[in-house]
Parts: sequence; C-alpha cells; structure tokens
Amino acid sequence: MTASQPPTTAAELRGAGLRVTAARVALLETVRGGDHLGVEAIASGVRERVGHISVQAVYDALHALTSAGLIRRIEPAGSPARFEGRVGDNHHHLLCRSCGAVADVDCAVGDAPCLTASDDHGFSIDEAEVIYWGLCPTCTNAPST
Repeated sequence: MTASQPPTTAAELRGAGLRVTAARVALLETVRGGDHLGVEAIASGVRERVGHISVQAVYDALHALTSAGLIRRIEPAGSPARFEGRVGDNHHHLLCRSCGAVADVDCAVGDAPCLTASDDHGFSIDEAEVIYWGLCPTCTNAPST
C-alpha cells in the first residue's frame, strides 16, 4: 500500500471548478513558490514557465484563483496587492515600513477567527485580518545615513 499522493495542480484547479490551462497551472505554482508576490513578479514567473502572457490575463487568473480559494490576496494600506499560496488558516502578516518585506505570522490564540469583534453588528464573522507594521531585522540594523 502506498501513501496517498498530494493532488496535482491541475487536479486542484479541476476540484475548484476551474478550467485547467498552462497559464493557470504556472500562475498557481509561481504564487505558491514565491513569497507574497506582486502582479509583475507573478507575470514574470509565469512567462518563464509558459512564454508570453498578458498582464490582463494574469489579473483574470489571479481573480479566478482567489475566488476559488486557491490563493490569497492581501492588500496592505498604501501598498500594491500581493498574493500568496497559504490559504485557509486565517494567518496574519508582518510588514516592514522601510523595505516592504512581508512575513507570515500565525494567529496568537485559538481558531479562526482568532480575534473577536467587540460588536459584530449582526455579522457572521468567519475571518479576521491583521497586519503588524514595523521594521524588519535588516532595516532595523541598517546604519542610518
């Protein structure tokens, strides 16, 4: 008896009800292999894998994959959108004010959402998004000019 294999990228796309294309496979693999990538970095990664793809096609695929829950979009205030492959666990992010570095941070306590609103106004809350702002170690230790 062999251990079960993780689903292929194509199988994940099919499972999410999405058509499998070389560009979508390349995009999903690029996002998962990257670190909170912006659209241009994703487009570049996809082009390395499949050749030409328009920026509009990248945006369309990102929208479809985000809507399907296969990737996550984060939009820190004052920064362009970034995408990551870590989904479904309601983790949060650390952002450097100086260089823009992003790092994942797990919820402090409990299950998603790990924060409880003081007044839910009748909403059924299923996610909390927190961004911690500061300076990364490299920027903190950089000599001042």
